[in-house]
Amino acid sequence: MSGTPRTVTLWRPVGPQELTLIEESGSRAFPPRLPDQPIFYPVLTQEYAAKIARDWNVPASGAGYVTRFEVREDFLRAYSPQPAGGRDHLEYWIPAGELPAFNDAIVGEIVVVQSFP
Repeated sequence: MSGTPRTVTLWRPVGPQELTLIEESGSRAFPPRLPDQPIFYPVLTQEYAAKIARDWNVPASGAGYVTRFEVREDFLRAYSPQPAGGRDHLEYWIPAGELPAFNDAIVGEIVVVQSFP
């Protein structure tokens, strides 16, 4: 058996400030949540992430980005995908206090796969 863990590909829409913090981590971790953000929500499809980046991040901060990353499958078993406004809009709800453990479960780098200036 190989020592490589099984992973799940997830996406996260981010604005410019969050992207800067991700880059400052060496593209290995998402930044801590703000006090008014009790949940970290990575999403299950690139299309859903792009919709959020384009429709929410661009108006709020002038740009939006879609990141892609791999998370250990064994870590995600503790969570169930949650519908968010449609059956094609699924996301994991990771409590803010569990974000450090989530970051530890990321395999490889967080990469930008789309941008909306």
